[in-house]
Amino acid sequence: MFYYDFMRRSFIMGIIIAMIAPTVGYFLVLRRQSVIGDTLSHVALSGAAFGMITNTYPVYTAIIFAIIAAFGIEGLRRKYENYAELSLSIVLSAGVGLASVLLSLGNTQGILSYLFGSLSLVNTDEIILVIGLGVVILITVFILYKKLFYMAFDEESAYLAGVPVKSLNLFFSVLVAVTVAISMRIVGVLLISSLMVLPVAASLIIANSFKSGLMYSILFGVISVVIGLIASYYLDLASGGAIVLTALILLIVTIIIHSKKK
Repeated sequence: MFYYDFMRRSFIMGIIIAMIAPTVGYFLVLRRQSVIGDTLSHVALSGAAFGMITNTYPVYTAIIFAIIAAFGIEGLRRKYENYAELSLSIVLSAGVGLASVLLSLGNTQGILSYLFGSLSLVNTDEIILVIGLGVVILITVFILYKKLFYMAFDEESAYLAGVPVKSLNLFFSVLVAVTVAISMRIVGVLLISSLMVLPVAASLIIANSFKSGLMYSILFGVISVVIGLIASYYLDLASGGAIVLTALILLIVTIIIHSKKK
């Protein structure tokens, strides 16, 4: 399969996404915000549809829409301090409504490739974009590791300790938005949140420390993408679905093995 250029590009792009999605998802899960991936993915879908209608590169418009949604979520979260999850529901509703309207307005026949991922349409420009943004995301998480770690467990104590919680929350939401938008070519906007959560769920079962949990999350993510892409090629499956089902199988196997050890 590596005889084909598109498969080589898919593997490069997929492995990078397999590293950044669980990394970002790890902190989201620990902060009880795993649903934010679903919310931003639906907004990213409306961004991709807008790009198709306006003849703009859909990934760029998806990134812009997702970042705007991230700002909206943080703004609403401050308004509804006692009902933080309401901000996600509001933005999710807006994303779904806008996407449905935009999809009915113009030529959006290629939207399925953004919904569930497509191997054959991955191009060199997208790889360069994903590599650049992926490196930025990973370096940023590494630099802010201690602060994000503190916030993941006790946001109020982190604030009292001098951590700029509000600005970091906003910045981290932007990282999540970018991760969702750049991942849709391989995984699809409707499935990217699964890649952000399932490897993390498997890692939390076997990890004995915060760092080991993060490492296991990335490992499970990479395994899911590699096996998923191979299955997608040989069985002619949608790449996103194959990757997510692989991640789900890994989670189930991890649960069974861990249960037997107990």
